[in-house]
Amino acid sequence: MPVNYPFSAVLGCATDAPDGSGLDDMGLALVLTTIAPEIGGVLVRGEKGTAKSTTVRALAAVLPPIEVYAQDRFAIDPADASATSPDGPFGEGAETTTRSVRLVELPVGATEDRVLGSLHLERALSHGKVEYEPGLLARAHRGILYVDEVNLLHDHLVDLLLDAAAMGRASVERDGVSVEHAARFVLIGTMNPEEGELRPQLLDRFGLTVEVAAPREPALRAEVVRRRMAYDADPAAFVARYAGADRALTERIESARERIGKVQLTEPALLKIAEVCAAFEVDGLRADIVTARTAVAHAAWAGHDEVTKADIRQAALLALPHRRRRNPFDAPGLDEELLDQILGDEDLPPEPPEGPAPDELPTPPSGADDTGAGEPDDGPSQSEPAPDSPSQDAPAQAPSPSAGSSEPSGPGGSESVVAAATPYRPKLLAVKGIGAGVAGRRSRALSTTGRRVGATPGDSGSLDLVETLKAAAGKQPTRGRRGDGGRVDVRGEDLRVAVREGREANLVLFCVDASGSMAARKRMTQVKTAVLSLLLDAYRRRDKVGLITFRGHDAILALPPTHSVEVAATRLEELPAGGRTPLAEGLLEAARVLQRERLRDSRLRPLLVVVTDGRATGGKDAVTRSLQAADHLAGLGVTTIVVDGERGPLRLGLARRLAVHLRAEHLPVSEVSAQALTVAVKGAA
Repeated sequence: MPVNYPFSAVLGCATDAPDGSGLDDMGLALVLTTIAPEIGGVLVRGEKGTAKSTTVRALAAVLPPIEVYAQDRFAIDPADASATSPDGPFGEGAETTTRSVRLVELPVGATEDRVLGSLHLERALSHGKVEYEPGLLARAHRGILYVDEVNLLHDHLVDLLLDAAAMGRASVERDGVSVEHAARFVLIGTMNPEEGELRPQLLDRFGLTVEVAAPREPALRAEVVRRRMAYDADPAAFVARYAGADRALTERIESARERIGKVQLTEPALLKIAEVCAAFEVDGLRADIVTARTAVAHAAWAGHDEVTKADIRQAALLALPHRRRRNPFDAPGLDEELLDQILGDEDLPPEPPEGPAPDELPTPPSGADDTGAGEPDDGPSQSEPAPDSPSQDAPAQAPSPSAGSSEPSGPGGSESVVAAATPYRPKLLAVKGIGAGVAGRRSRALSTTGRRVGATPGDSGSLDLVETLKAAAGKQPTRGRRGDGGRVDVRGEDLRVAVREGREANLVLFCVDASGSMAARKRMTQVKTAVLSLLLDAYRRRDKVGLITFRGHDAILALPPTHSVEVAATRLEELPAGGRTPLAEGLLEAARVLQRERLRDSRLRPLLVVVTDGRATGGKDAVTRSLQAADHLAGLGVTTIVVDGERGPLRLGLARRLAVHLRAEHLPVSEVSAQALTVAVKGAA
């Protein structure tokens, strides 16, 4: 059995850390959510090679062991009289055992059946008995559920996991099974933002988020390499070397769990938490709740009897950064200087005398604020922002792709960089036919979700009982069964699973003309706005995106196909316009990229979006070569959309001619918007 890397070694624990915790942000977030699982889990974001997975797998070894019933698949706590299990009830003399905490890993390709559990097919068909087969949520109860690359997990599964983590229970109503069981676990997700982001709605559901990066100091990097080489040389000796530090962490976690119920969250502390969340303009109240829970857990970890400003500060740094995003392209972050200004230099005031019950509180007089029935308050209020509020003196945020103005660059102003306007909701662009790619929201495909359209032999997926019985019925005489009643003899070869039609994700490859003709008459602003809108749409539909640009004398792959739509938006924002139009080079580069991606993943169907006015001025015989390149690209059979950047009353129609050679749909840039399409339809009616 492989030996896990020690938790204290991977984090570089130091007992003399400034905050006394001995852990970095990642380690502290993991520990706090194990102390108080109701915090809602941890999302660890970071570049590749930063020991995210190694750290999570090492965490289970430092958690205190748990006691369970020997015959219980759902791992309820024998000491909890209110706990119930589908395998129960268990009497007072039931055998118990002590085991280590489980680390359950959920693969990105897992199905809903595997996560929630489902009907035990073998016993149902062989013995006629309806029995529930527990899923990963049941196995993870009182343990850790780990999802690597959570940003690549389908949204409905992420929702399911977060709902179970928040409620502490899982309910299954399917295939004739009705089961509810405890599912109280620590949810930990890791992701590389370069591979794509989580939607803000899902990001908000994670209790805490931390950003990790490789150290830049040579001495620290050398220490990481030194430890890893020592571990590879002799894992057992290396683990023994850090056993004492891991044991101390285990004891401290156990002590914090015992103390957490005694930590007081005073009224001044609660008001300060609410003030911090309001000042950072987070949406909803989940941030306030999670920050309060995290502050209490941190106080228990630090040995405090009540929540202090230091606890609130650390909780805010872990619970708020990812909740401040206003659109998918905003980077998480928190202004620590502003946080310190809100917290102030003075200690929290003592708990005020106990006042009337909530239903006896007097109504504040007219004009009074919420902080003290009209009494003066030194801190910022919602009705009158303080000088420290983000709307006034907070450091300026980085401009979004939708902000900014044209700014000439390059020698003699021959190039210009213009910004996109505010993005809009575009019309749906889909790949023709029916695919079989990963679940998404763009094109029609056979998938694990959606409406049933048939059945196929197999034992993985949602059982189609009717088709299974039909398949078995014709074979009953050869199996010795006659028409005298009794149980149907159903075997594995008879199993049929439902075939469903849903939606898939696609590779959306943008091929953008950045030549001088596109920069004229503000065309580039309109083009960038259209492409940015389509990028946002690709983000919501979980697509993979790539970006090719052509200008001057050649075409470049500005962004190889990736799930990180944010990087594509940045490349688009920085894209200059100017020079000749090497249209043929752009189309040929698109053909090369599409052929390469087809070899990598034949199931990922591409959608090519060519954005150009159709002019070809780059090199000798530019027009002829561009039409030949278009014919070659059309031969690949790729669904293509030509977004025509030409505008004004006098148009040459070159993009429309290009669309004919590409066998593509021609779409004027002014009609990319779904609203424009709706207006056009209404006008025609």
